[in-house]
Amino acid sequence: MSETLQTTDAAFPATDLPATDLPATDLPATDLPDATLLDRTADAVRAAGAALRERFGEVVRYRSREELMSALAANDDTALDILRPRLTRLRPGAGWVEDELDGGALPAGEWWVVDPAEGNVNHLHALPEWAVTATLVRDNQPVLTVVHLPLTGETYTALTGAGAHLDGRPLHVSSTADLGLGIVATSQARPDEDEEVVRRVGSSITAMLFDALVVRTAVPATLHLANVAAGRMDAFWQFAGARADLLPGALLVTEAGGRISDAQGRPWTPGSESFLAAAPGVHAQAVTTLSR
Repeated sequence: MSETLQTTDAAFPATDLPATDLPATDLPATDLPDATLLDRTADAVRAAGAALRERFGEVVRYRSREELMSALAANDDTALDILRPRLTRLRPGAGWVEDELDGGALPAGEWWVVDPAEGNVNHLHALPEWAVTATLVRDNQPVLTVVHLPLTGETYTALTGAGAHLDGRPLHVSSTADLGLGIVATSQARPDEDEEVVRRVGSSITAMLFDALVVRTAVPATLHLANVAAGRMDAFWQFAGARADLLPGALLVTEAGGRISDAQGRPWTPGSESFLAAAPGVHAQAVTTLSR
């Protein structure tokens, strides 16, 4: 799937209400402080999550890649029909990333990076590990993010300089100082990923199996990163990866006191080829393991 970046000047389906009658959370908010913008973003993400929760329960069967893609798109569209107009009204001048699977740096300015159904395939299989995420990126730096888990009702939020929270409670990464006592995780390579990346993922899992206490491998990445931010897990790494996979968790972990880098310990950007988020006490050990 190729990436499409759009500014948000395009028209959206009209509401039956005049603009002055829209709910207060949907009024244009170009001058809102970021803290208020975060709250209103959370409202939009929860509304999208509620719509996806209504679609959850039975396993969705598919017999071909085309049927799978159609089922995934139906979930995406359900959430996007709510997210896109509400977030656009909050930040009319922000661009919009159409393809949640793409990576790399964004153009300058503000952009909404949204994954309308993170862990979408889990949703189709009636597995509970899925979420709705929205992140506002300003000049390639995430400034606020919301990660909502509709099945539990939990909402993770982070705002640059103001910490990370779970339903209003501050989050802190773990104090683990020995990777051998740590729980670590990685995600799966994307479909149609380059063979070299797939093999690198496999070798990194093997290395961590020798050095860490427990290694978890599953999708989606954002839920692992939320667990790192909450101190339940100690490190997460990934090779390649999409912006929508990594930006929400990168901000959560950073604001919870964790360290973010690439797998070699260099500064991470959305254009990096690898990603590592860890509690400070195990970050250097994780770099050593992943660099073997």
